[in-house]
Amino acid sequence: MSITVEHQRTKECDARQQESGGTASVVRALQLLDVFMGDQPVLGVSEIGRRAGIPTSTVHRLLSHLVKGGFVAKDGSNYRLSGKLFELGNQVAHSRPMGLRDLAAPFLGELFGATRLTTHLAVLDGPQVVLVDKVVGLSTHPARTVVGGRYPAVCTSLGKAMLAFASEDAVQAVIAAGMPRRTRFTLTHPSALLQELAQIRNTRLAYDREEATLGQTCIAAPILRNGAAIGAISFSGATNSYDLANHGATLVRVTTQLARQLGRRG
Repeated sequence: MSITVEHQRTKECDARQQESGGTASVVRALQLLDVFMGDQPVLGVSEIGRRAGIPTSTVHRLLSHLVKGGFVAKDGSNYRLSGKLFELGNQVAHSRPMGLRDLAAPFLGELFGATRLTTHLAVLDGPQVVLVDKVVGLSTHPARTVVGGRYPAVCTSLGKAMLAFASEDAVQAVIAAGMPRRTRFTLTHPSALLQELAQIRNTRLAYDREEATLGQTCIAAPILRNGAAIGAISFSGATNSYDLANHGATLVRVTTQLARQLGRRG
């Protein structure tokens, strides 16, 4: 009986070790996907390993599994994300039919048509904003933003518009994550940020006056539901090229209309 019990314990120990090793492999494979979020869509094995902090031999093995699963594709001797991830990404709540992006799209189109300014829709995720949609024209001032891209919340009008209506704990967590200086105009002191957030709660308008990119000014308004910001919409243009007051009033009006429509849909 004791031999049987000991044998069972050995099998269970082996199973736990295999499960632990499998979990570690899954985590490392996900780390490989993360490295493609930079500005280089196609990467070699050595660069992927360097960015992920994983040995090249392990990178080869994990990439073979990701290619087999259809999440990564080979591009010569290099690798890139596959279209399958694009399909999966569009299944998240914000991107699905009748989700935030879908319902906000007509409002973004109307705003762009009326102003000819680059128009953004974003949500807050921790210390960063994630760009959900963007409308741009041939003659608009170029904004170095991409749909799906992440940007520091503390130095963008979109981020500040949503932080102003976040909980105190959430704001403190963002501050604790760091206030990176992007330009000489970036707010880097917590007290200055907190003062600005207080003003935003009164006006429902947030500004980025060359804090993220020199030569570019942005204005944003939150999309509010039950006192919290579920997203924000912004205008972006060359500094001193448009009337902030008039465009700000337009943003508040449109985001209010969008919030009401979202409220009617539950």
